[in-house]
Amino acid sequence: MESSVTDLRQFQHGNLPEGFRQMLIDVHADAYADQMDDPFHQRFAWFAGHWSGMDGFSCVVAYDVDEPIGFAYGAPLTPGREWWRATGYEPNNDYSSTYAVSEVMVRPRWRKRGISELLHEALLKERTEDLAVLLVDVTHSKVRELYESWDYSKVGEQQPFADSPVYAVMVKSLRT
Repeated sequence: MESSVTDLRQFQHGNLPEGFRQMLIDVHADAYADQMDDPFHQRFAWFAGHWSGMDGFSCVVAYDVDEPIGFAYGAPLTPGREWWRATGYEPNNDYSSTYAVSEVMVRPRWRKRGISELLHEALLKERTEDLAVLLVDVTHSKVRELYESWDYSKVGEQQPFADSPVYAVMVKSLRT
């Protein structure tokens, strides 16, 4: 199926355009329109501000002409203090640096066109960390299977907030 993406744009912490955070919030509101009564989803604005304010934050936004249709973002974690270590997982090869993929989302009208994979690949393409890590709601087996097809492995489960879902912790080597 052909993608309708006309442009992938990269953004970095310290160089975000005016309205960037609101754009993330608007895409999220569309992507999760059926779940916006959930207080956890209602706090997305806080998460968008938190992540975009982190040193090393990077984001790739897909556009259909000038309309943002999805994004992927994350930031590096402090070596030795990564939250995924609570699972007991020990990576091979003394890997010590991690890039946390916080969000990969595509608005409903543009789903099932390969855009999420395009965003994910563009986000990680230039990363220098050893590992990528992300969380997937344990009730979303198809999403977990998609990440597994991108070479992620489930290494444990976590519930980072009292009102958040339980997530599968998934890790991928960024080294060949």
